Amino acid sequence: MSTPTQPWWRSLSREHWFVFNVASLAWLFDCLDSQLFNLARGGAMAQLVGPQRAAEYGSYSMSFFLLGWAVGGFVFGALGDRFGRARMLTYSVLIYSVCTGLSSLSTGFFDFSVYRFITGCGVGGVFGLSVALIADSLPDKARAPALGLFQSLSTWGNITAGLIGMGIGALAARALLPFGLKDWQVMFLIGSLPALLCVFILRRLKEPAKWQQARDAGVKSGVQLGSYAELLGAKPWGKNAWLGVVMCCAGVVGLWGLGNFHPQIIGSIVTKHLTASGVAPESLPSARSYWSSVGLLLQNIGGFAGMMTLSWVAQRWGRRIAYAIAITLSFLSTVLVFKHLREFDQIFWMLPLMGFGQLSVFAVYAIYLPELFPTRLRSTGTSFCYNSGRIIAATAPFTIGVITRNLGGDIEAFRTAGLYVSLFLLTGLLAIPFLPETKDRPLPE
Repeated sequence: MSTPTQPWWRSLSREHWFVFNVASLAWLFDCLDSQLFNLARGGAMAQLVGPQRAAEYGSYSMSFFLLGWAVGGFVFGALGDRFGRARMLTYSVLIYSVCTGLSSLSTGFFDFSVYRFITGCGVGGVFGLSVALIADSLPDKARAPALGLFQSLSTWGNITAGLIGMGIGALAARALLPFGLKDWQVMFLIGSLPALLCVFILRRLKEPAKWQQARDAGVKSGVQLGSYAELLGAKPWGKNAWLGVVMCCAGVVGLWGLGNFHPQIIGSIVTKHLTASGVAPESLPSARSYWSSVGLLLQNIGGFAGMMTLSWVAQRWGRRIAYAIAITLSFLSTVLVFKHLREFDQIFWMLPLMGFGQLSVFAVYAIYLPELFPTRLRSTGTSFCYNSGRIIAATAPFTIGVITRNLGGDIEAFRTAGLYVSLFLLTGLLAIPFLPETKDRPLPE
């Protein structure tokens, strides 16, 4: 039994830790899968559509992935409230695992995009389901710090993706990849394996007692859990949902519409640096792949620090001020990289700063969103807000691709396009005055 002076983790039982660890693993592997896609996208497009159009079609493939992410979030979020968080989380992980592996078999842009869309559907379900599962299962005192840690640990999946990418890049440079596979194919195959193992652990999860009580109460009263009509039409849940959408759109665009395209900027810098150092042209593709992975690693080291810091700010001073700080840092750090990252040595400090800013926003989401909705709508509401951002974010890579092409198609055009799109991040500040402050309040019912 915990006391007021004891740290939050003292209040967790063995079963609480099991729920937290399994939900965190599912989300960690989800993030690993997504980041391996970011690393593999350039090589895949270069082979499937040709190097001249790889950057443009890479943006389009990201849009398909993010649209699938949004669709999956909407569907699995509602199903999680209706049929159980643990059950739907298992299905989501299974879908993104299988389709990640299938992506390695792509023969053209069409089938690659289909696989990425379906992968996105599975990926999209995981965040809302995992957050709702932890929020409904853990004691009130532990909820906010546990959710902040849960989101921070996702960077370990991103860091693992960076290490995997570095290893594959090194093997590709020495022509040591097996069976004649390309580096992007190996990344997708590896990305599918951990999540498949996670499915067997997920089967042992029990549904939270709080959700079971809400389900039974719904059966007696005739109220359907996971109802979008209630979520968007009933007060105050409709207001919270739409304000949550505005809040989430800004941060998701920052990371997925902009930040995760840093390999293109790094690729141009690394090419210039290595060419000046006398590296042979035939070695440049594998070198770019290696340094893109290094960039991902640096970004997420900064991201872990940002998430832990803003998670503490949210617990200490409140959710709204934490979000305001985080989204401002996201904007400033994005501008820093797209405008000023020009030299090889700058990679090692600018990318961690961008990761700190862009990823810190997501720790606030994990803590704040489940506190805006009751148990019967928690997974639906969290997923709706978080994944509506994916729809807007899906337009960002497409927009960047179009602007880049219209401005000449080179890396400077890409930088300029990114700066234009980065202004969208500031729209998140508009929601803050109208959102409720939920610090130290029980979950709504």
